[in-house]
Amino acid sequence: MGSLKSEEALESNCTNPLNPDELRRQGHMIIDFLADYDKTIEDHPVCSQVEPGYLSDALPRSPPYMPEPLERIVDDIRKHIVPGLTHWQSPNFFGYYQSNASTAGILGEILCSGFGVVGFSWVSSPAATELESLVMEWLGEMLKLPRPFLFSGGGGGVIHGNTCEAIICTLAAARDKMLRESGEKNITKLVVYCSDQTHCAFKKAAQVVGINARNIRAINTTKVTEFGMCPSSLKQAIATDIKEGLVPLYLCATVGTTSTSAVDPVKELCRVAEEHNVWVHVDAAYAGAACICPEYRGLIDGVELANSFSFNAHKWFLTGLDCCCLWVKDSAALRQALSSQAEYLRNKPSESKKVINYKDWQISLSRRFRALKLWLVLRSHGVANLRKYILSHVRLAKLFEELVGEDDRFEVVCKRNFALVCFRISPSVLSKQGLSTGYLSGDASIDNDNIKDEHTVKEPVTTTSNINDVNKRLLEEINGTGQVFMTHAVVGGVYAIRFAVGATLVQERHVRLAWKLVQGHADAILRDRP
Repeated sequence: MGSLKSEEALESNCTNPLNPDELRRQGHMIIDFLADYDKTIEDHPVCSQVEPGYLSDALPRSPPYMPEPLERIVDDIRKHIVPGLTHWQSPNFFGYYQSNASTAGILGEILCSGFGVVGFSWVSSPAATELESLVMEWLGEMLKLPRPFLFSGGGGGVIHGNTCEAIICTLAAARDKMLRESGEKNITKLVVYCSDQTHCAFKKAAQVVGINARNIRAINTTKVTEFGMCPSSLKQAIATDIKEGLVPLYLCATVGTTSTSAVDPVKELCRVAEEHNVWVHVDAAYAGAACICPEYRGLIDGVELANSFSFNAHKWFLTGLDCCCLWVKDSAALRQALSSQAEYLRNKPSESKKVINYKDWQISLSRRFRALKLWLVLRSHGVANLRKYILSHVRLAKLFEELVGEDDRFEVVCKRNFALVCFRISPSVLSKQGLSTGYLSGDASIDNDNIKDEHTVKEPVTTTSNINDVNKRLLEEINGTGQVFMTHAVVGGVYAIRFAVGATLVQERHVRLAWKLVQGHADAILRDRP
């Protein structure tokens, strides 16, 4: 009899997929599951320990013919999905740049899915459009963006899914604006500029909008400029391109690079670009959120000279993934490049020009109600608490940097700007073990027995490849424990271990535990060296 009732309940659930009673019952079940997951997240290895193809061996090859109860599905999630996750919300996750979750962000995501609106135009959901416009004005005020970036100043903001989308949209706007002025025949002559530290999404975006791969200029950076783009190098590259009959189009300046959190000198780069009518986009995907803190706002000084600015709210703003905020001064250029025209989209409010239709601010037509979760986060935490939260991560990163500095076997590879520390086992330690193959003054810069950068011969060091191999092994062994997770970068030929603080649940004890783990594995590796 019980089995029959269960089958009837499943059949009823399928004939009425949005049963309010079942939504309440099953919703409680999922919330309980997630709450328990967050409570015990430190019990899991941070980085998944499964082998490729594990899931196809664990789950059926064909979909179920008859419906299954959520209880059974959740059980499979617990047994098969969770072990295959790298736990990004773990307080021991120090890799990449984090995508922060929060109670407000999760509940906002539920509301977004629950309402199920597709807010491509004002008419399709006025609240979705107007809340997004309001939230973007709030954020602009928090960042102290110049008025021309705001709706109130003739510009405006939009929430995209990711930085790549924001760059594609602004590239398209810059491209079309330039071609209207110089003629469409110049499409093959357009040149875009970035640094060798700019996120790889920029090159992808440039090729998507039709920029010849040979016309993408990656300006070399060095440790001397702290891996920020050098304005004089940009100026020289632009001059060379103009001399060759090419058309400078777009510059992507970065505030908080992926590898080292380096900061490009925004104001100086904008002044170079301004001389040649080059569109400047400031990509502050990682560090933009930190600029709501007075301590960091100065790093985007000069943004008033730029054409567009973006940052990821899912880094430090507790929204969860899928929340890139973009502002443009020339919103008309953006709309002109991205406008979607179809008869079924025509309506009186749109034709009145009194409303915003966000379909014309993005690539796709459909769009999610992303503003809702950002609005919930801002109201639930407030500006003051968001600042405290960001600065707490900076303090923990500074603590880790100090711990590295106290151990003379290690060195910090480059300047810490925010909550990322790049470090490695010092070349001098390896040199003392009789592994030296050359002599340098300063940083280890021997590669295949060739001395780089004309260093004075003084201090014994090992080859760069040997040093890199040792640090690569250190990172692999640390991550292999499952106790913490870090990632790496290669800058100036140097393999650096990246320790990025940013998980929502991270505390000082997690940072100290991670450092002890690093020291322990370094001890073992250095003992093993001949």
